[in-house]
Amino acid sequence: MKFDKIILAGGAGSLGTTLARYYSDKAREIIILSRKPKAAQGNIRTVVWDAKTDGDWVKELDNSDLLINLCGKNVNCRYTEKNKAEILSSRLVPTRLLGDVIGKLQNPPALWLNAASATIYRHAEDRPQDEETGDIGYGFSVDVCKQWEHTFLEQQTPQTRKVALRIGIVLSQNGGAFPALCNLVKFGLGGKQGNGNQYVTWIHEQDVAAVTEWIYDHPELTGAINATSPNALKNTEFMHVICKAYGISFGLPSPKWLLEIGAAIIGTETELVLKSRWVYPKLLLDSGYQFQYPEAAHAVNDLVSIY
Repeated sequence: MKFDKIILAGGAGSLGTTLARYYSDKAREIIILSRKPKAAQGNIRTVVWDAKTDGDWVKELDNSDLLINLCGKNVNCRYTEKNKAEILSSRLVPTRLLGDVIGKLQNPPALWLNAASATIYRHAEDRPQDEETGDIGYGFSVDVCKQWEHTFLEQQTPQTRKVALRIGIVLSQNGGAFPALCNLVKFGLGGKQGNGNQYVTWIHEQDVAAVTEWIYDHPELTGAINATSPNALKNTEFMHVICKAYGISFGLPSPKWLLEIGAAIIGTETELVLKSRWVYPKLLLDSGYQFQYPEAAHAVNDLVSIY
C-alpha cells in the first residue's frame, strides 16, 4: 500500500469520515484520534485522547506518514463570549499539543495538514482571493483563522512539512451545510439568501480528500493553501443549482431581516450565509491539480443522487 499509517486528529466528524473512507484502501492503518471510543472498522481504528494533554495516543504518531488535524468546535452557533472562547481554544490547544508532540518524536509524520478556513479572506464581491493577492479580512471569524494559522505555522517541526488547508464549504453527503441547504430547497425555501450577490466558495468532499493526497505527493507545497473549487458562485446561482438538481423551478427567497430572526431562533449567525467568500485555489492549480468536481452543478448532482 502507498501509506503505512495515517492519523486523523478530531476525525470523528463529517470530513474525517470522508477522509477515512478515501484512505481505507490506500493505507495499512488509519487512526482516528477522538474523545469518544468506537469499535474498529476494518483498518480504521479509534484511539481516545482529550486533545489537551499527552497520553498513550502519542505513540500512534510515531512512524506515521500523514497527520491531518481537523479539531475545532463547530462555528454554527451564536457568537456568545463562551462560544467564542471555545471556538478559539478548541483549535489552538490541539494544534499546539500536536506540535509539541511531533517535535519530540524520533520518526514524526512526513506531512502535517492542519484544517483552516477560506473565511480568512475579506468579504469579496469584486475579485477572487488567492494565496498571493488575497486580502485578509477582519472580525471575529477572521481573527480565529489568523490565530489558528499562526499557532500552526509557528510550531517547530523540522522533519515534518506543514500545510494549512483553507477549506471552503464542503459539499458532503455526511453532514455539514449541504444537507441543510437541500432541506431548504425541498421545503420551498430555495431562493436567494439576503441579496444573493454574496459568493459561495465550496468544494466537493472527494476533492478535499484527493487534495490531501496531492499535497503529500508534491513536497513543494507548503504554508497556506486554498482548498476550494476554482468556480465559486453567487448565492442566487448556487441555490438555483440545488433547486435544479431536485427538479424544482422556484424557491422563496430569505431576506436579511428574516435570516436574522431565524438565526436567533436556531442559535447561529447570519455571517455563515451572508459573507461573500470568493476564493480561488491558485497554488493547487499552478501545481497541476485537476479538480474532480470543478463545477457546482456536477458536484451537487453527484450528491443529490445519493439522497
